[in-house]
Amino acid sequence: MVERVISRVRGRGSKNTADDRADVAAVVTTRGVSKAKIKSPPSVKTKRMASKSVAATPAFDKKTIALVYDFDGTLSPKPMQEYAFLPKLGIKAADFWAECTRVARAERADPLITYMHLMYKKAKEKGVRIDRADLVAQGRDVELYAGVAQWFGEIERYVAAHAQSDGIAIKHYLVSSGLTEIVEGTSIYKYFANVFASEYWFDAYDLPFPKRVITDTGKTQYLFRINKGLEDYNESINSHMPEDARPIPFSNMIYFGDGETDVPSMALLKKNGGAAIAVHAPGGSAEKCIELFAAGRCDFYAGADYRPGSDLFRRTTLLLDRMIADIRVKEEVWSVGHEKTGAPQKAAG
Repeated sequence: MVERVISRVRGRGSKNTADDRADVAAVVTTRGVSKAKIKSPPSVKTKRMASKSVAATPAFDKKTIALVYDFDGTLSPKPMQEYAFLPKLGIKAADFWAECTRVARAERADPLITYMHLMYKKAKEKGVRIDRADLVAQGRDVELYAGVAQWFGEIERYVAAHAQSDGIAIKHYLVSSGLTEIVEGTSIYKYFANVFASEYWFDAYDLPFPKRVITDTGKTQYLFRINKGLEDYNESINSHMPEDARPIPFSNMIYFGDGETDVPSMALLKKNGGAAIAVHAPGGSAEKCIELFAAGRCDFYAGADYRPGSDLFRRTTLLLDRMIADIRVKEEVWSVGHEKTGAPQKAAG
C-alpha cells in the first residue's frame, strides 16, 4: 500500500369549527343517537400540541455503528495507482516508489506530497495528459480482495438481524492516503457514507496541485469528524463538544488497517473504547499484524478475506455483537434515567 511504502520515509390540517361540530351533532341526533355520546374531533390546536409533545420527547440516539477502512493493502491488494496510472505511463511500480522515497529523503519532503507530485511530473515527461475524469475511470481497474464487494451488504444484514434495539444502524467510511478520484471510480464507492482521501486541485497550476493530503496522523482528524458529526471540510473540529453531544461515540467504531501508518487511528479508537482489526494479504506474512496485536494496537488480526465464514468476517461480527449489546445496555440505562419526568434523574446518595 502507499502508506506502507512511504512509511519508510515517515395536512395540510383540516378545519374544525363550532358550526362543523353542530352539523355533525344534528345529523346524528336525527338518527336516534344521543348527542352526548358524540365526541368532537380534536381541534387543530390540540393536534399541534400533541405533535409538539411527541417531537419533544427525548430519545437515546447513540445507536449508529461506524466501520472505518483504510484502502491500499486493506480493501485492495496493491496501491491504487499501480492498477492503471503507472501502467499507462509504462513505469514499474517498484521503480516509482523507490524514486518517491529517494526524492522525499533528499528534499526532506512529505512522502505523500512527493508521490502526488511525482505522479503528474512523470505524466508530463511522458506527454500523457491525465485529468480528473481519467483518474475516476481508472478506479474501475482497481482490484479488491475476495468478498469486499459483498461485504457491506452482508455486514448490514448481520446488524439488522442481530440488533434487538430499534434504530441501530451501521455506516461505512473510508479514510485513506490514496486518491479520492480513483476511489470514486471503484464499484464500492457507493457504499461509503463519506470518503476522506487525498485529492488533487486540477485547475490550480499547469500540473495538478495536491489539494488535500491525508497522512497517517492526519487520519485521526477524520475519526474525530465522524465522532462529532462534522464531516464537512468547512466545519472546524477544534471546538469542544461534550461527549453526550457527539452522534457516533468512539466506542461505536471499528477501524480496519494493514500497517504502521494505521497505528495512530487504531490507538485513538482503542484508547477511547473502540476497536481495531489489522489485516494482511491472504496467504501472506502476518508478521506486522502479529506485532500490532502484541502491542495492543488491535483487537484481532486476520487475512483480508471478506467473505462470510472467514476469520475476518467472524471476528468482525464478534466485535459487532459486543457493540450491539453495549448499545442496548446504554439505552436501558438512559431509559431508566429518563423515566416519568422525561429528564435525567440524579443518582441516589
